[in-house]
Amino acid sequence: MKLWMMLLSLVVVTGCSMRDTQPMTGNTAQLNNLNDPDGDGVVLARERCMGTVSDAEIDNYGCGTIKKFQERRELKIQFANDSSYLAPKYYSQIETLAAFLNKYPDTKVVIEGHCSKVGDYQHNLELSQSRAEAVVSVLTKQFSIEPSRLTAKGYSYDRPVDDSHDSYAHSRNRRVMAEVTGENSAADYKWDIYTVDKKEKY
Repeated sequence: MKLWMMLLSLVVVTGCSMRDTQPMTGNTAQLNNLNDPDGDGVVLARERCMGTVSDAEIDNYGCGTIKKFQERRELKIQFANDSSYLAPKYYSQIETLAAFLNKYPDTKVVIEGHCSKVGDYQHNLELSQSRAEAVVSVLTKQFSIEPSRLTAKGYSYDRPVDDSHDSYAHSRNRRVMAEVTGENSAADYKWDIYTVDKKEKY
């Protein structure tokens, strides 16, 4: 009896062992490509837009969302009183703006000229226009920005940042602003003209 029980146990164990070691059959190849070569968090199986810019705001298919873009910054450019002469020492400010425009070719910029509350309004209107045009001229001639992307607009002293009438207020109001607009489908960027090289998104 004991011998018979031992033989039965041996048959059961052997049968289980044979079933456990049978080779797997069927196709086990990976059907979808789960790599993410552009690092945007969307795998190739779902990717529709390759080469997404780093830190881009994207949809579920890896495509950059289209967002209206509008940013205003003051260019650190000083004009002498009653003058539209743009000294070469300020070209680096304009070069930074040009670099941004080159990097994002769908953008345009309005260069605004502003004057202090000194003198005749019409004279200051013409002066502020000349100052804006001086900046636009440097962008086109020195840095090869397409003129169709640039607009010069003078505001005389209609938009002061300081309503005082002292020399400090006059200096603050005698300024140039750059307003950049466009649609960006590559990244949701914010422009900071003084930190252009710190990050891929502006």
